[in-house]
Amino acid sequence: MSDFAFYFKMGWEHIISRDALDHQLFVLALACVYSIRDIKKVLILVTAFTIGHSLTLALSVYDIIRFPSKWVEFLIPCTIFITALNNVIQVDNKGKSARINYYLALFFGLIHGMGFANAIRIMLASDQTIGWGLFGFNIGLEAGQIFCVAIILIVSILFLNLLKINRRDWVVFLSAGVFALSLKMALERLPF
Repeated sequence: MSDFAFYFKMGWEHIISRDALDHQLFVLALACVYSIRDIKKVLILVTAFTIGHSLTLALSVYDIIRFPSKWVEFLIPCTIFITALNNVIQVDNKGKSARINYYLALFFGLIHGMGFANAIRIMLASDQTIGWGLFGFNIGLEAGQIFCVAIILIVSILFLNLLKINRRDWVVFLSAGVFALSLKMALERLPF
C-alpha cells in the first residue's frame, strides 16, 4: 500500500503544486464554462482528461511511444490556449463549447501525459508494481483535478451569484487570462 500512497501523492502534487501552472490553467479553461449545476459534466470532463493522460503514461512506461520533450513542453501550453480560445469563440453557445471540451480534454490529456512521462517512466519502470504505481498516480491526479474544479466552481458561485457578474463576461475574462498566460508559455517554449 505504501507504493500506492507514494504514487497517489505524486499524482496529487502533479496538479496541485506551484510548478503545475500549466495543468491548473488547463483545468480552469475546461471548467470555467460550467456552473455548480453542471458538476456531473465537469467530473466527466476531468475524468476524460485523466484517461488521456493515463493512456499516454502507460504507453510511455512500457516504451511503446516516445516523443521529444521539447515538443511536448511546447504543445502543452498550445492545448491550453486552444481550449481557452474555444471558450471565447463558443461563449454564447454554452452547450456546444461544453461538448467540444470533452474531446479537447481527452485528446489534450494525451499530450499532457507525455509531459510527465519521461520523469515517471524511470521510476515506474524500476518498480515491480507498474500497474499499481500508475493506478495510484492517476487516482492522485484525478483527486487533485477534482479539488481544483471544486475551487473553480466555488469561486464561480461567488462571482456569478453573489456579485451578480454576467456568466458570459466571467467565461471571457477567465478564458482571456488563461489564453494570454498559456500563449506566453508557448512562446517561451518554442522548440526551434
